[in-house]
Amino acid sequence: MSASLSKELRKKYGVRSVPIRRDDEVMVVRGQHKVSGKVTSCYRRKYVIHIEKLTLDKPNGQSVNIGIHPSNCVITKLKIDKDRLALLNRKRAGAEAGKGKLSQQDVQA
Repeated sequence: MSASLSKELRKKYGVRSVPIRRDDEVMVVRGQHKVSGKVTSCYRRKYVIHIEKLTLDKPNGQSVNIGIHPSNCVITKLKIDKDRLALLNRKRAGAEAGKGKLSQQDVQA
């Protein structure tokens, strides 16, 4: 489940999107519930994420998390560890190497 990065993070890491994780901070940019907050869980079976400030109060007083699809979110702050940093470096290296497009010289050769 990947989400796109904010413009600042995109410029910093040279990557457009990364898989979303539990303690990332996101901002919902599409839909009714436009809030920003920390991701509390990634529900992979339903393909939704839960954000800490985004809950619904039921008539009996119980609060329920509202699921948001990751494509409707923008990651504003990443939780970085060594594995995630390695992933960002790999993705950046692939993007800088090119997208596998052929130039005119390659076609003629």
